[in-house]
Amino acid sequence: MQHDDTVLGRGSWTETSRIAALLRKETVGGFLLIGAALLAMVLANSPAGDAYVSLRDYEVGPESLHLHLTLGTWAADGLLAIFFFVAGLELKRELVAGDLRDPRRAAIPIIAAVGGMVVPALIFVAVNARTGDGALRGWAIPTATDIAFALAVLAVLGSFLPTALRTFLLTLAIVDDLLAIVVIAIFYTDDLDIAYLAAAVVPIALFAFFVQRRVRAAWLLLPLAFAAWTLVHASGVHATVAGVVLGFTVPVVRSAAAGGPEAGPGLAEHFEHVWRPISAGIAVPVFAFFAAGVDVGGISGLVDANRSTITYGILLGLVVGKTVGIFGATWLTAKFTHARLDPDLAWVDVVGVGMLGGIGFTVSLLIGDLAYGLGSERDDYVKIGVLEGSLLAAVLAAILLTTRNRHYRSVAEADAVDADHDGIPDTYQRRRDVE
Repeated sequence: MQHDDTVLGRGSWTETSRIAALLRKETVGGFLLIGAALLAMVLANSPAGDAYVSLRDYEVGPESLHLHLTLGTWAADGLLAIFFFVAGLELKRELVAGDLRDPRRAAIPIIAAVGGMVVPALIFVAVNARTGDGALRGWAIPTATDIAFALAVLAVLGSFLPTALRTFLLTLAIVDDLLAIVVIAIFYTDDLDIAYLAAAVVPIALFAFFVQRRVRAAWLLLPLAFAAWTLVHASGVHATVAGVVLGFTVPVVRSAAAGGPEAGPGLAEHFEHVWRPISAGIAVPVFAFFAAGVDVGGISGLVDANRSTITYGILLGLVVGKTVGIFGATWLTAKFTHARLDPDLAWVDVVGVGMLGGIGFTVSLLIGDLAYGLGSERDDYVKIGVLEGSLLAAVLAAILLTTRNRHYRSVAEADAVDADHDGIPDTYQRRRDVE
């Protein structure tokens, strides 16, 4: 039985199976991301380093539309808009039609995401309080979790991490990515052009009008989406904001005329199926390729980078801040609401998920570029801090979760039992019968 006061309990079988399929796609994307980042690091520190930098800084696009940008900027502003469009679709679906439509279930990952952003930011600020020269502009760098990278680590471990914990990790990662976009829009917009921003409302409103009427014609929606992205970019607001806003306009459930929620997947799920492979397989890896390449300058350069408060502020934020923030927020929420942890889990499992949350990459690198400027010395320190922090968080999470893998395996085996062969594991069948 699933009690309302249970923290991180099993969701419905429908949602569990959907999340499992989604996470498999993200895991593949995670391996591509890691491969792209490694390739970038190898090229940047090889004789081909100058060619890599020239490629990243090569400019292309129409000047008249404010789109004569470097390939690195196209990846950060353009391709990541696809990533955030998919993130917006997923979060809206979870909150409207998924298990998180129950406010009590939604509260835990949302509060954990907030804790996992606040504590790393405070640590970075504390470390860099006296650094000066604009160092504090990078306060938001260690606040984001890279779900694809984290799931790739889980896949390497062969972990049987329970679905409830995987869903928890997925949801808090999506939430903190979207909160990071809010942070980018508010704190990393230097020159705001109200006219362009107001003009962007027109294609966004038209896009919303058509998708609310379940129009899915690419020839119509893609030009509107591109127009919205172009105008938001020209306004000075980071263009990825357009992706989130467009994602939130897409309806999740079918209209009454189309049979309602029981008639099958809505338009949001259709778009997610179309765009998630593009996001995970192309957009994020290409961004990683252009963003992760940093010439460390050999051992001496690496030592110098690690003397920087920027580097170890990020490292401490990711490794310590994320773990403390996610675990602390979850534990305090349970404490003050008198909720109990699911009996198949222990609080050490939440610590492990908090450590996985310290694997920051995609959005952390993006914020680093915005804070200090792509290709600057401090931006190089950001990349080293993010890479080192993510690697250390991954190793610590691997050590902790591996010690629990035998327990996870037994839980997974019990959850897989389907004695009546009806396609729904008995654990979820009993839960549905009780409800």
